[in-house]
Amino acid sequence: MLLTLSWLVPLLGALVLLCVGNRDGRRDALVRWLSLAVTLATFAVTLVIWARFDAASPEFQFVERHAWIPAFGIDYFIGIDGISLLLVVLTAFLSPIALLSSWGSIERKVKEFSIFMLALEAAMIGVFVSLDLFLFYVFWDAMLVPMYFLIGIWGYDQRIYAAVKFMLYTMAGSVLMLVAILGLAYLHSAATGTYSFDLLKLYTLDIAPQTQMWFFLAFTVAFAIKVPLFPFHTWLPDAHVQAPTAGSVILAGVLLKMGTYGLLRFSFPLFPEAAAYFAPGLALLAVIGIVYGALVAMVQPDMKKLVAYSSVSHLGFVVLGICAMNMQGVQGALYQMLAHGVSTGGLFLLVGMLSDRRHTRLISEFGGLKAVMPRLTAAFMIITLASIGLPGLNGFVGEFLIMLGAFRWDPRFVVVAGLGVILSAVYMLWMFQRVYYGPVTHEENAALPDLRPREWAAVVPLCAVAVVMGVFPTLFLKPMEASVNAVVQRVQVAQTLRAERP
Repeated sequence: MLLTLSWLVPLLGALVLLCVGNRDGRRDALVRWLSLAVTLATFAVTLVIWARFDAASPEFQFVERHAWIPAFGIDYFIGIDGISLLLVVLTAFLSPIALLSSWGSIERKVKEFSIFMLALEAAMIGVFVSLDLFLFYVFWDAMLVPMYFLIGIWGYDQRIYAAVKFMLYTMAGSVLMLVAILGLAYLHSAATGTYSFDLLKLYTLDIAPQTQMWFFLAFTVAFAIKVPLFPFHTWLPDAHVQAPTAGSVILAGVLLKMGTYGLLRFSFPLFPEAAAYFAPGLALLAVIGIVYGALVAMVQPDMKKLVAYSSVSHLGFVVLGICAMNMQGVQGALYQMLAHGVSTGGLFLLVGMLSDRRHTRLISEFGGLKAVMPRLTAAFMIITLASIGLPGLNGFVGEFLIMLGAFRWDPRFVVVAGLGVILSAVYMLWMFQRVYYGPVTHEENAALPDLRPREWAAVVPLCAVAVVMGVFPTLFLKPMEASVNAVVQRVQVAQTLRAERP
């Protein structure tokens, strides 16, 4: 029941908010506090799940199964292992922070905004806990609707264009995945006489290599768009730049991880032979994305667009680690998903704070803020250093493990990917220097307020987690170890058997 509560609490919270009366100042304040309380309650539920999770077991835990559409073998079937556990916790951790970031910037339709945020949280958690592919697809598509409205209603000047582009790109990939899901259910019916969307049963299917190729491509294109992997990335900068701060925090912190999670949960374990064939090509696209994203970020005049392109670069590392499909590479990829959610979500949060004060995100409009806003500068420095992978902060552990695992698999990819690490330090530190150091170049910046109490409440947890993940990585590596090992062993055994066939 705990796992159901993790997505049901925010959904029920959204329904409760529907009952709140007409708009006035008191109602908006009530809505803000109620929505924040719901997200904090959800986070508490996920922490209880983490506390009760058996890190030594590779099996799915907190499993719940109920017949849903039995005629077609569709169940309400949920559970988590070490791979999905921390992603669920990350989602619940970032949701109250995203709401706090909107406290001063969202002034119209506050009730509707809060409802969409809670509905989005419910759908995101549902994606990570679903073990029935039909249920997974329902949550996957349901998640698009609130994000579409968050961008389209509360975004900036080109918000409609960005929202439609986001929806069309993701839906195009989703249709391909749906066809493959239906194909898997048909194959199960042909083999056993009954339809099933049960992921654990589908893992046991013996799928012909040629069929695996097509199914792998259908799933992987959907996930590559969501990552986004080069060259499917063009929707991301528009969505990030036009989204409100809360939307950018959730988009970078959680939604992009659904693509890499899908590769690790579905594409590679379901179709291991096809995965072995396509892994070098995927890794090549990932490495291109690492360097391309870094180079494009380096020339951006807009801070938000710079951080958006940095996501293309950083998530290329995650895909590279998954393609390596060994313990170091996959653990590093999963760790980097968490680290990226914290650091890049934090960057969007802090850029949003500057934008709220100055109503601009252009780097040239700032300068010398260290003397004016020392506390915000310190927070920005911690998150920036975490993003570029400074040892002792969260970004270092994931990148180190990914590059170690990828080196064991194919050193050539690591040689090029290493350039992305250097370029990341260049564009992030250059941005930081131009915004915060030097003289105050614009009069408007001289009287900007430093961090307010509400902003402290959002920033401090992110900085603290960045430090804890960097200093005590075992806290996060241990829960995922057994599950990652099970996936790696499954894929490697299937690939070995295939290689031994005549």
